[in-house]
Amino acid sequence: MLFLGAGGALQCSRWSTAAPEMAFERCPPLKPFPTRGGKRLAPGWWWSVTTGRLVHYGSAAMRLHVMLLDRDPRVSALAARPLELRWHERDGVRTHASQLMIQLVDGQRMLADCTARPELSQHQRSLAAVVGEICAAVGWRYRVLGPVDPVYRRNMTWLAGYRHPRHHGGHQLAGALQEAFAERAPLSEGVQRIGDPLVVLPALFHALWAGQLAADLGAPMHERMPVWAG
Repeated sequence: MLFLGAGGALQCSRWSTAAPEMAFERCPPLKPFPTRGGKRLAPGWWWSVTTGRLVHYGSAAMRLHVMLLDRDPRVSALAARPLELRWHERDGVRTHASQLMIQLVDGQRMLADCTARPELSQHQRSLAAVVGEICAAVGWRYRVLGPVDPVYRRNMTWLAGYRHPRHHGGHQLAGALQEAFAERAPLSEGVQRIGDPLVVLPALFHALWAGQLAADLGAPMHERMPVWAG
């Protein structure tokens, strides 16, 4: 396998040796994501609440899952394409650099690839099976992350705009939100009980992103949607 070590030097190591020892979540991307003409979204960088650092993404599908993983409380670290696996087959050497490396709070590590297609091609299924076996051999997991419900995706995209701590609003406002929504209440009513919507709403959206408040995010968001303390 290949990865970038200290100082950005390319290093080669046995997977069984490096997997339990290397902090791949802190490694930079091994390869840049190419820009392709005709695509609606170019490669970019996502500021991660989880890590406090930028995570590179190469497609709309990958950006979506970086966003969702960044909100997942089970996730402790994310890295984009930090390593390349290499293995021998009958017709030669095959390689694969998974799009994401994920570390969970319980210590579990996994590689993941992202797709916008509801079904994998035969080639993708074959590749996933091999990479899954390689990961399982060292106690890792492998996942292909697919399409997400469009309503939930739009809601998460909106709330992600308020993920930065600057939208927290301070302890007093956070406490007022918990009190206003201690019992399930329409969003607009709870906001009106607290104060100026221009001040309260950013903090409310931040609290929904952070899981301090909860709502049915599988349904379209609106001013009367029920919100409650998470």
